[in-house]
Amino acid sequence: MGITSFYFLCFFACILAVYYMIPGKCQWPFLLLCSAVYYLLTDNGLLILYPLASAAVCYGGIRVMTGTEDAVKRKLALAAVVAANIGVLFVLKYVNFVINTVNGIAGLAGRQEALLHGWSLLVPLGVSFYTFTLLGYVIDVYYGIAAPQKNFGKLALYGMYFPVMISGPILQYRECGEQFFERHVFDYGKVTRGMQRMLWGLFKKLVIAERLRTLVDTVYGGYEAYPGAYIWVATVCYAFQLYTDFSGCMDIVLGMSESLGIVLPENFRTPFFAKSVAEYWRRWHITLGVWMKDYVFYPLLRSRFFTNLNQSWKKKFGKKKGKRYATFAAMFLLWFTVGVWHGGDWKYVIGSGLLHWFYIMMEELLEEPCARAMGRLHINAGGKMISAVRMLRTFFLVCIGDLFFRAESVSAAFAMLRGAVTTWNPGIFWNGSLFTLGLDAVECGIAAASLLLLLVVSILQQKGSVRDRIAGRKLPVRWLIWYALLFYVILFGCYGPEYSAAEFIYQGF
Repeated sequence: MGITSFYFLCFFACILAVYYMIPGKCQWPFLLLCSAVYYLLTDNGLLILYPLASAAVCYGGIRVMTGTEDAVKRKLALAAVVAANIGVLFVLKYVNFVINTVNGIAGLAGRQEALLHGWSLLVPLGVSFYTFTLLGYVIDVYYGIAAPQKNFGKLALYGMYFPVMISGPILQYRECGEQFFERHVFDYGKVTRGMQRMLWGLFKKLVIAERLRTLVDTVYGGYEAYPGAYIWVATVCYAFQLYTDFSGCMDIVLGMSESLGIVLPENFRTPFFAKSVAEYWRRWHITLGVWMKDYVFYPLLRSRFFTNLNQSWKKKFGKKKGKRYATFAAMFLLWFTVGVWHGGDWKYVIGSGLLHWFYIMMEELLEEPCARAMGRLHINAGGKMISAVRMLRTFFLVCIGDLFFRAESVSAAFAMLRGAVTTWNPGIFWNGSLFTLGLDAVECGIAAASLLLLLVVSILQQKGSVRDRIAGRKLPVRWLIWYALLFYVILFGCYGPEYSAAEFIYQGF
């Protein structure tokens, strides 16, 4: 039951109505029940045993850690929880990756493909999201950052809250955990604001992402027949498809939660306005970046190995360079982990991981030489023109990573890049060829107009909340804006009784 479907919207409407009619102390058990029901209504409801087992292991580990002052026992309990959860995640999502990497025997290919397909059916919804959410909480309890939860039901709700199970965000208990268990009184403003955000998410997903998907699938599915400019167009469209799909899901999830009185962390902050790849990742999938820094990168830098490496390289290369090179080495492991998190395939490791590590490393290495060069040329590094160039450069680099992410394989990605740079066919922009990729002139016009609206709203978001701006207008203006958006989605959204919007791209991670 996809969250853009009519049935899900009815499901949520019923939840919202009952939620505010029952006593406050019954609200969190009701949300836990709804989360379980939602999970049971997925393709394989029995897989609910996975998140429940993960919560049970974390609960047991917390009980052990809080029940003793023995440092060894506490450390063993933490290690057991981490090993159990990461072990299950590895077996479910990455054993295929290991098999594909290690086993290159051509004679086993057919059998292997059938095995991997069958194995993929055992992967539960949101396995990466609930695993990281629960693990982060247990680690915080170990270090005394978060208070231990003594109620298993509450811990289970925190780990498998149904909107978050689809595509995140990855939660941190110290920021939002207690909200799930507090009494929430009906607040007309919060409910309407939440629905407004849901509507904006539906606009992104149904009007833009689903429309661009048609063009992207056509080119990427037959890239040999669509070289040169076709690939560049499809890649740019995919960047916007991925953004509107993922951020649209976040708008729906955060909007639903806001209607229930629960404020979840933001996961996007207009990433295409970033002037560097490092800044891009501070604006894109924010909760994943925070989790990786807190629980992977910083522990790596504090580890004995990297401490010794840092000291060794400082002696060899000098204090500044030695520290920088050691940091780059830790960043390599960080970005490899980020790539693997996105999926058990080398195209993810490269497209969402190591390629971005290379970008960020080169940005840091070239920052000072570029600043000196611009100083000699009397170029204002903070000027609007240079800022625009940096944004375009960052967008282009991200698009190359997205090409690997979307391609069928690493070899297909390299073949597409080769076809993109070796074929010169700019005529497709005026001879009508673009209208043969699944979107006619009218559909392309709708996509362009919708992207323009998205751009305008994104620019306004740089100056503050757009919903607050609209709320400050007179009642007729407010109604006109929101009803116009509603009917725009109804008229131009890709939906209907016989149509099922594609699963959110990040739903499989």
